[in-house]
Amino acid sequence: MNPLATSSALQADIQQRAVPAALIDALKKRFAERCTTALVVREQHGRDESSFEAPPPAAVVFAESTADVAFTVKMASDHGVPVIPFGVGTSLEGHLLAVQGGISLDVGRMNQVLSINAEDLTVTVQAGVTRKQLNEAVKSTGLFFPIDPGADATLGGMSATRASGTNAVRYGTMRENVLALEVVTAQGEIIHTGTRAKKSAAGYDLTRLLVGSEGTLGVITEVTVKLYPLPEAISAAICSFPSIEAAVRTTIQIIQMGIPIARVELIDANTVRMVNNYAKLGLREEPLLLMEFHGSPASVKEQAEMVQEIASESGSHAFEWATTPEERTRLWTARHNAYFAAIQSKPGCRAISTDTCVPISRLADCLLDSVAEADASGIPYFLVGHVGDGNFHFGYLIDPKQPEERNIAEKLNHALVARALALDGTCSGEHGVGLHKMDFLVTETGAGAVDMMRSIKKALDPKNIMNPGKIFIL
Repeated sequence: MNPLATSSALQADIQQRAVPAALIDALKKRFAERCTTALVVREQHGRDESSFEAPPPAAVVFAESTADVAFTVKMASDHGVPVIPFGVGTSLEGHLLAVQGGISLDVGRMNQVLSINAEDLTVTVQAGVTRKQLNEAVKSTGLFFPIDPGADATLGGMSATRASGTNAVRYGTMRENVLALEVVTAQGEIIHTGTRAKKSAAGYDLTRLLVGSEGTLGVITEVTVKLYPLPEAISAAICSFPSIEAAVRTTIQIIQMGIPIARVELIDANTVRMVNNYAKLGLREEPLLLMEFHGSPASVKEQAEMVQEIASESGSHAFEWATTPEERTRLWTARHNAYFAAIQSKPGCRAISTDTCVPISRLADCLLDSVAEADASGIPYFLVGHVGDGNFHFGYLIDPKQPEERNIAEKLNHALVARALALDGTCSGEHGVGLHKMDFLVTETGAGAVDMMRSIKKALDPKNIMNPGKIFIL
């Protein structure tokens, strides 16, 4: 079995807690076939899209209501057994792994859109609703939910990891778009945080505390988020460049000039080649920017013309438009499939993903040095980035049976994070800490800040049953 990570603190916390038969019996009595100990189901819930491995959970419970979640957590608390919330399994940082054993609590069946308040531009959903399902439910109102992490993740999982994605440069992240939560605490109690009001100064901001807590403080069961009017006009464009530097320089100028671009994604030549093979596209195999503009027809035209002029000054060519929904969908589907295209390019490989974010003015410094290191390493990689807000991702493609490849990839990752932190950036722009970034978190925030996080965790979850072993070690 592969080591879970290079973190010494993490390896020290790999321990399986015993799950009493009485707990399993109580869960099966309550849920019947919705509680299972079948190995194939446990293994499915004991892995995610990360490259880490761990023993599967002892059982899986499929919740269909907040009451189901509260009962499961209360029983687990009584027995001191870990609970790991599960949505659709798209985590990249090992959030779903049962490193201390316990119960995987699947909320995927809690998939009801509870109330659409079009006049207030809000919607409340159960935690298992996915972003595509949400947008399908609200499209008749002329509104949409813009947070797009690529994968069709659940709103509960997106809230728990403070997700963002391609639209964040214009619409922000989950932190800015979650208004209220319903949460089951570590004691099995149901609480509500926030309201549908756009602002509040009432007490501690528990909503912001729980958004990004990665399941370590409670189980999110309902989410209220902001909606936005569908743009009157949308236009997308792809633009190839002679170098990554030219593409990054164009991005920096676009943002610094205040052009309200909705999306600007960088894809390097390696990744374009992989996407072409995977999706049968004919994109020029050069670094490119994939951009989208939202607004009135006149404003979209103006934005696009300004960007085209900026790009031409950096030596761009092949500026191509995609104005029909079908053309735009084809391009963005290719972007969202970049991860799977890369995995398929090296059969049997796993990806060590990075997730740094830096101030936009330091993007070129961080990105270009990291590209040079990756090229020199000999490890195949893909590179994509939501570069409009300084966030980018390398995926180092390794053979999981070759420890030396993992070691090289981890060294590249450490060097990249150190570079980002030196530029006043962060180790995680959107994927979260999970298992992989615990040491990085201490480096970024300092031991004092992590100790404060531990104090919050101990106060809210004194038995350490909520997704233990993630973010930091108690």
